[in-house]
Amino acid sequence: MDRLLVMHSFITVAQSGSFNGAAKKLGSSGSLVSRHVAELERQVGVRLVHRTARSVSLTEQGQRYAEFCARILGEIEQEDVSIAQLHDRAEGTLSINCPKWIGGLDLGDAIAAFSVTHPKIQVKFELGGMSDRTYDFLDGGFDIAFHTRDLRDSGVRLKKIASLPFVLCAAPSYLDRNGPLDEPNGVAAHDCLVHVNDPVWRIGHGHASTLHKIRNVAFSSNSYIALQKAAVHGRGIGLLPQRPAYDDLISGALKVLLPERGVPDRPLYAIYGPGPSTPRKVSAFLEFLTEWFSKNPIPRISGSA
Repeated sequence: MDRLLVMHSFITVAQSGSFNGAAKKLGSSGSLVSRHVAELERQVGVRLVHRTARSVSLTEQGQRYAEFCARILGEIEQEDVSIAQLHDRAEGTLSINCPKWIGGLDLGDAIAAFSVTHPKIQVKFELGGMSDRTYDFLDGGFDIAFHTRDLRDSGVRLKKIASLPFVLCAAPSYLDRNGPLDEPNGVAAHDCLVHVNDPVWRIGHGHASTLHKIRNVAFSSNSYIALQKAAVHGRGIGLLPQRPAYDDLISGALKVLLPERGVPDRPLYAIYGPGPSTPRKVSAFLEFLTEWFSKNPIPRISGSA
């Protein structure tokens, strides 16, 4: 029988002085309350109450154990209230995980701004170490993880925070040596710089878009920053996130390819754990980031959207 249940019945008997009086308070029956006390006596190994036809009184051991039970049950109730309040308040530790290339750019700025706005939330922000299994962040002790691919894992919840523009580009030096890219199928004839998690490129938008499995891989990496550097050095054509490449695109170190077609944006999703309600610290974070990206849109290069 549940230990806390029988302790609660025992405390109520001690306060009421009878099984029937306790039963009325508990919405139960006198016989059931009596069984609860008997079970607690069996578990403890001593008699806790003196039973008479009209009343119930505590033994010496029962008086001591009643004080103990009251303290334990009181602490449990107090902790329950404290935990519930913490769930409903924007405070505590918020653990976040995301890919390195995102965290070092706009997302890092947004999370820093959130931390300033919510000083009662201690932010733990880790970059890298992401798993292909979307729910692994929970096992790692994280409240939120970020992804840039469409997710269909019913074991987590997600919210789209922003759209991240990408761009197909290359250095003028590479194009001078290898010729221009005039149409999407032409990528097969060019050296390509490929992210290990992005081996298929989509060029164009909507029904006019085409998919291209990249086979001529001249340089591959799990870092978009490394691919960007390889592109600037003229190693090949890259499909890169526009934000880190923005300065090189503006300066002319990189040139947008097929600007009349462009490439689709990638969604920035925040994923978080399932449950009947979302902790306030998590919902406050999601609300803040959505608003932050709305107020601080990523500048776009012509042909990238």
